[in-house]
Amino acid sequence: MKADPKAADAAPAAGSKKKLMIMAIAGVLVLGGGAGAGWFFLHGSGDAEAHAEEAPAKKKKKKDKEHVKAEYVPIEAFTVNLQPENGDQYLQVQFTLQVDGPEQAVLIKDNMAKVRSRVLLLLSGKKASEINTVEGKQQLAGEIKAAVQVPFDEGGDEQEVSDVLFTSFIIQ
Repeated sequence: MKADPKAADAAPAAGSKKKLMIMAIAGVLVLGGGAGAGWFFLHGSGDAEAHAEEAPAKKKKKKDKEHVKAEYVPIEAFTVNLQPENGDQYLQVQFTLQVDGPEQAVLIKDNMAKVRSRVLLLLSGKKASEINTVEGKQQLAGEIKAAVQVPFDEGGDEQEVSDVLFTSFIIQ
């Protein structure tokens, strides 16, 4: 019995057509998924529009800050006596102020004596137990930020300090 050569050729052709069809369908699905993801990211979700209507002032303020590049103003090290708990204790701390833009950096540098005085008074009123934890350091950073933001001139604008970044912190 001889095999029919026509029947042998038909079986591989039908199998390759099925594979080709499956690959084409998979390609269409991948392209459709990519197009859908691209549309979603470009147009955003519907919630973004509702959120934009709720707080247009916040969004406008955020856009203004996007254009301003953050500047960093290093502050020389402080060594202060802490409030006594268990004998004499000292704090040596060094930090950098993150401010909004070069004009704020110049303003801070021009008024460095006031900045250092405010921070020195703040630090010398602390106890070691208040600032030796992570939470205590974070609270101290907030207090330093608030002290530096107070206007230098009476009736002037607040300084725009974004963050206080500790670079050295030693309690003895």
